[in-house]
Amino acid sequence: MKIVSWNVNGLRSLANDGYWESFLKTAKPDIFCLQETKASPDQLSEVFLSPAGYSAFFSSSEMKKGYSGVALYSKTEPLKVIYGMGIKEFDQEGRLVGAEFPHFWLLNVYFPNGGQGPERLDYKLRYYDAFLKYAERLRKEKPVIFCGDVNTAHEEIDLARPKENEEHTGFLSEERAWIDEVVAAGYVDTFRRFHPHTKEAYTYWDIKTHARDRNIGWRLDYFFAANECMKRIKKSEIHPEIYGSDHCPISITIG
Repeated sequence: MKIVSWNVNGLRSLANDGYWESFLKTAKPDIFCLQETKASPDQLSEVFLSPAGYSAFFSSSEMKKGYSGVALYSKTEPLKVIYGMGIKEFDQEGRLVGAEFPHFWLLNVYFPNGGQGPERLDYKLRYYDAFLKYAERLRKEKPVIFCGDVNTAHEEIDLARPKENEEHTGFLSEERAWIDEVVAAGYVDTFRRFHPHTKEAYTYWDIKTHARDRNIGWRLDYFFAANECMKRIKKSEIHPEIYGSDHCPISITIG
């Protein structure tokens, strides 16, 4: 089983230049999780609502259209689908859709960005804390895998210019400390497990500065898996060859 995660920075924009069809043919996912869809189902065409062979599930912002949003597509019908954490403050932006499968929970999450001032950073950090508690509750039932745009680079190896960004959201010590908590709770950063010393492996590049051309990037997108899942995970990869967004897809393969 191959699971792919991708911040698409606007799902409808993938219809341009054939990116959507190219993605499906190239990635060949059994399950794929999209973040920052920027669309509710009523804004999507049939090609996005029901790709051949997939069941589709969406969570979109209740606050304003064209903002945030996540989608989960699966060839296997989930046992159960969840939308949000049951906390209105955090669910109204459409940031989480999850699915229960026979051997694990899969949570697809678009974590908040900490920009736009201290209030938004506080929101991001509180979302982080609430999410980890929620994941741990689900984990009592069966192992949890969560993926998506975490909006934080964990270590210096995870961004091109760590020193210059120590005071910027996405690499603040308090943001990185939460990922430390996730790891301490028994979740594995799957990419780093399989590629512990790989440098210049990024998933996001700033469009305005054409940073992708120079690979001046950040690794903001992750698959975290509970320790008890790891024996079944065979690969964890980044796919910078796939275009269509300011992020590229990432994937895991489960045996």
